[in-house]
Amino acid sequence: VQLQASGGGLVQAGGSLRLYCAASGRTFSSYGMGWFRQAPGKEREFVASISRSGGSTFYADSVKGRFTISRGNAKNTVHLQMNSLKPEDTAVYYCAAIRSSYYNSQPELYDYWGQGTLVTVSS
Repeated sequence: VQLQASGGGLVQAGGSLRLYCAASGRTFSSYGMGWFRQAPGKEREFVASISRSGGSTFYADSVKGRFTISRGNAKNTVHLQMNSLKPEDTAVYYCAAIRSSYYNSQPELYDYWGQGTLVTVSS
């Protein structure tokens, strides 16, 4: 599976952005999908994940209620709708695919990664 993330940019605090992840391959629906982020000088951290069918989701506490992950298996895409953005959300965001359960927040368990897309939230 090859993944490509896009949709990042500069936004003011309180604003919204929608990130996209396009996947290649006919087995996209066989993978759980996740979003991670990495701020400068910090470790990569889990943001959200979604099951193969899209029926179940999992969020980090820091984004719960503000971010929404969704997927479209017909178009091999995953989205991350980010609302009420805060300066501390500033990071490079990565999408990733996992063969095992989507209910995993550890990046080392994910099998495929896309390149990142930068999100900058100004105060």
